[in-house]
Amino acid sequence: MKGLKAVTITMSYINQNSIRGTLLNISKGMLNFVLPARCAYCSKKVAAHGYLCPTCWGHLKPLAAPYCNHCALPFEFDADEGDVCGACLQVPPIFDWARSAVIYDDLGRKLVLGLKHGTRVALVPVMAQMMVNRLQDKEVDILMPVPLHRTRLLRRRFNQSQLLAGELSRRLSVPCDTFSLRKSRATASQSGFNKKGRFRNVHASFVVDPARKQQLDGKTVILVDDVLTTGATASACAVALKKAGAASVGVVTYARVGRPVAG
Repeated sequence: MKGLKAVTITMSYINQNSIRGTLLNISKGMLNFVLPARCAYCSKKVAAHGYLCPTCWGHLKPLAAPYCNHCALPFEFDADEGDVCGACLQVPPIFDWARSAVIYDDLGRKLVLGLKHGTRVALVPVMAQMMVNRLQDKEVDILMPVPLHRTRLLRRRFNQSQLLAGELSRRLSVPCDTFSLRKSRATASQSGFNKKGRFRNVHASFVVDPARKQQLDGKTVILVDDVLTTGATASACAVALKKAGAASVGVVTYARVGRPVAG
């Protein structure tokens, strides 16, 4: 009798799970019927929500090897794994490594600008998943978005790097710290400067909250941003984080500018 009772309970549990699964599938089907899945960029119909259509996907340029092991700058020639570009050999960035999902060109550029200006927030899951794929071999204790100065944040109303970091945190089950690092002074847009100007523009513009230094001590921090150009902003952030006790600082971005910016 006990065995029969156990079988009955088990079958009941299986039936409940089966019913839940069936109801979930039905609800998903109803959602897809009412709100058909659309490409996150061009709105063409796709198989599931949160994806790009094959046409848009084909216009992306994934960042593939060979690239600089330090700053992820694509090489225009064959190189061995672990090779470092001339710029990093001459002046190594403060951060320990960088990885990016795509080249900042064609559709990759459009996605970054669409997110930055707030018209393509639905792209965050797609972009974050591609960034996750670049972190498979990396250890991480804390994810940290590159912060905006409060005046720019008020104008823009959101920080695209924070949206990406939050999605990465959910997918990787890693804490996202949005409080420890802050931008202490407003700076001009980096787009108007050459490489040296970019570094001067953001020099000493990031600080770590003294009350939160203990949380960073000995930790591996990964900075999250939308695009990596010269590494000036990431380096300025890394200086502050390492002064606060972080053991290492990596950088992950959705896009990487594929050509060196003139000095």
